[in-house]
Amino acid sequence: MTLRALLPTTAARVADGDPAGFDWIDGTPSEATSGGAGIAVRAAAAGRYRPGWGVFVLSDVEAGTALGSIGFHGPPDAEGFVEIGYDLSPSARGAGWATDAARLLAGWAAAHPEVRTVCALTEPENVPSQRVLVRAGFRFVGERDGMRAYEIDGSAATAPADATATATAGVNADADAGVNAGIRPPS
Repeated sequence: MTLRALLPTTAARVADGDPAGFDWIDGTPSEATSGGAGIAVRAAAAGRYRPGWGVFVLSDVEAGTALGSIGFHGPPDAEGFVEIGYDLSPSARGAGWATDAARLLAGWAAAHPEVRTVCALTEPENVPSQRVLVRAGFRFVGERDGMRAYEIDGSAATAPADATATATAGVNADADAGVNAGIRPPS
């Protein structure tokens, strides 16, 4: 899998439902993927965009298809807290992609000394997403604003054993960058 960071201009296209040059497994980005890209666009418009702390398109390198998205709701705050969200197209669900992407992104964040905690929130009825987070190493910490909160300490977050994080130094404002986690998730 590859996680490809989107610049705000490309994220704006995805937020509008445009394929933005990606071959989406279900034809177009899902509504939730478009919504996640919109978060990155709003952060850029507010002057809070930091390269690497936005949205990534999750792709199957072997098939060349975009499967969904994962990303940060913004850069880490002053306490070192950062929140992630993710979505897979319906045809990509159930194959381990989201688990590996969450593990990889949390590991990438943990490589930054300013990150102490990576968080993800789920709807209470979204049991598949909760299972993804637990498999990725997150732990349930309680309810927040009617959502189930899962966290992983920055020091405990690691990328999958077969992953190579290539974006740590490569995420910049000049070009989209990727985080490579190998060819297939372990399922």
